[in-house]
Amino acid sequence: MEILYLLIPLSLVLVFAIAVIFWYALKSGQFDDLEGPAHRILMDDDLPPPAGGRSPGNLDVDQK
Repeated sequence: MEILYLLIPLSLVLVFAIAVIFWYALKSGQFDDLEGPAHRILMDDDLPPPAGGRSPGNLDVDQK
């Protein structure tokens, strides 16, 4: 029975801390746009290949 004197205040402090963290996340804009980043990765603008026909990753051995 004496453990309740510790567990009840401890649980109230934990609930209060979770509520403060959730309130901070709401106010800082964490939940404003949930779908935007998922769509943004699909709408990636690929750059056209360079005019010389070679990309920087396709260098010949003698062109270092």
